[in-house]
Amino acid sequence: MTKHQKRLSVPKSWPVERKTEVFTVKAGAGPHGEAGVPLVVLLRDVLGYVDSKKEARYALSQDSILVNGQPINDEQRPIGIFDILAFPGREEYYRIFPDEGGRLSLTEIDEDAAGSRLGKIEGKQQVPGGDTQLTLHDGTNVLVDENEYSANDSVVVDNDDKSIVAHFPYEEGALVTAVGGNHGGKIGEIETIDVTPGSGSNTVAVSTDDGEFETVEEYVVVIDENFTGDSETESDDGGDDE
Repeated sequence: MTKHQKRLSVPKSWPVERKTEVFTVKAGAGPHGEAGVPLVVLLRDVLGYVDSKKEARYALSQDSILVNGQPINDEQRPIGIFDILAFPGREEYYRIFPDEGGRLSLTEIDEDAAGSRLGKIEGKQQVPGGDTQLTLHDGTNVLVDENEYSANDSVVVDNDDKSIVAHFPYEEGALVTAVGGNHGGKIGEIETIDVTPGSGSNTVAVSTDDGEFETVEEYVVVIDENFTGDSETESDDGGDDE
């Protein structure tokens, strides 16, 4: 199996320039599936903190880079939407958030906000003992003893004890961001949710400051104003691949 990924075929959400080089780093196994971008791409191509995979491995070996509160030692670990990337030694903290067009970008946040992360509920089931297990968009499972949560709701999960510290219901009037499709990165309020009979995707009409757009339910995530951010780190889209 190849260890490289052709730039022309990477997901549209990856913050890499597609025509400057033939290959980039291939994401390893982990959360977010194929949409996850390798950590080394963010460290090298976006932030410019390393020049190569070798330098990235050394930096990670110092336990100085945290993802969702945990030190990471795999430079190919997939990083995806709403993950928290922290550099405590630099006092720098970022949330992965879609920009206009749906590409992943780094939104700078403060240290307190870096202690938890947003998750969209994609599954819900009862487990032995009577608790309810929520499955989030990145594959994380969270146990709760209340039954107030529904699919497509969003929750804020504490990075240390995995407790839920906030809950945003999926409903008309909710603030959402589009994380995929032609409207990726746009933020607005849900006007209507149209249920499609059968196995088709439900559609959502979202009102923004610039008008209204319609997309499928899978492409929207409920947020609140604290998750939008004002400043983003732009990608340099350069660097060598080894």
